[in-house]
This record gives sequence, structure tokens and C-alpha cells, in this order.
Amino acid sequence: MHINTVAGLCGKKARHLTQRLTVGTLLLASLTTAALARDQGYYPVQELLVTGKTVVGENIEYPTTGAPNISVAVVTVAPGTPAAFHRHPVPLVAYILEGELTVDYGEQGVKIFRQGDALVEAMNLPHRGMNLGSGIVKLLAVYVGAEGSANVALEK
Repeated sequence: MHINTVAGLCGKKARHLTQRLTVGTLLLASLTTAALARDQGYYPVQELLVTGKTVVGENIEYPTTGAPNISVAVVTVAPGTPAAFHRHPVPLVAYILEGELTVDYGEQGVKIFRQGDALVEAMNLPHRGMNLGSGIVKLLAVYVGAEGSANVALEK
């Protein structure tokens, strides 16, 4: 056999062995990482929302009036019940638990949020939510506020 043929065969075997070792190492690393996460008590995570803007494109602004204060509430909106026009001086993260909520943003239009939707509500733009359906609407509301800041300000 010619010396170049032997060198070529050795090179191919070496490349094949290197590829198999690389794949094996990556597989072992991924299995180790998954096992480590399981052993350390991590839970599966499904991100619902990652944003720096509200639903109408405003930059999220955190209050500076006092110590941080987070409020969490379940809001229930009966059928045919519109809210008054209002603003949120603090960020409001909402998750629709049940039903369909229609929100009027005036000149910015109307948006409909359904079960499973997550959003950061408008802060400076007056708006009002309405339940135009026949069943109730439930949403989880998380206000990222501060002492001395109201979560809601009614429009006059």
C-alpha cells in the first residue's frame, strides 16, 4: 500500500474518532447539566412575557416615591362591566386566567386579551377594560409599585 494511502486512512479514522468523541462529550455534558438541574430542585420554566415596553409601546418606568411594594391580586370582571378610564402610575403585569378582556386605548385603538395572554398594561395612556362576553373574566394583576404610589389613577 502506498504511504499516502495509509496516511489518508489514518487521517480519516482520526477525524471520525474526534467527531464521535465530540458528540459523546456534548451528550454527556447535556445529560450532566439536566441531572444537575434536577438534583438541585429546578423546575421547568415557561416564560410568558419578556419585555421593556407596555402593550402600547411605552417604556416601563418604575416608581421612585418610596420603598418597593409589590401587590398581587386576582381581578374579576363581570359580563357587561366596563371600568372607568384610568392610568397606572406603576407597572402592572397582567395574566388572563379566564375569559376575554377588551381594552379601549382611545386613539391607540382597542386590544383583546384572551386566556393565557400576559401583558404589561399601559401606564401613561388612559384606558379602560371591558368584559363584552357572557362569562366572567379573571386576571392575575401584579403591580410593581412603591410606598406612596397608587396602583391606579382615575381619569377626570
